Amino acid sequence: MRDPTRGGLASVCNEISRAIKQEVHLFQTEIPIHDQVESVCEILGYDPLYLACEGRVVAVIAEEQPLEIWQAIEGGENASIIGEIKAGDAYVVLQTELGGERFLEELEDDPLPRIC
Repeated sequence: MRDPTRGGLASVCNEISRAIKQEVHLFQTEIPIHDQVESVCEILGYDPLYLACEGRVVAVIAEEQPLEIWQAIEGGENASIIGEIKAGDAYVVLQTELGGERFLEELEDDPLPRIC
């Protein structure tokens, strides 16, 4: 499990991919991003996959573990399966809404500062 507070989902997935030396394959259509966040990111030119994501957890679970277990946890009703681990090189690949694919590279600079 990882906390995507610093560097967002893309950074966490890169950490996981490096640690297990396999491909993390994400499905853009399954990643829950609020419409408001999507709109602001579009206006400002940010990629929401690299932004801090407070109050979330990224967990790698066994294929046979039912998602309902996570959804039953308090605050977990929005839990969803957003990708899978595949044999291959240690990359993070995002399958886009249009069916194409793009690499999600590691964050090159410091993440945006948290405003608390």
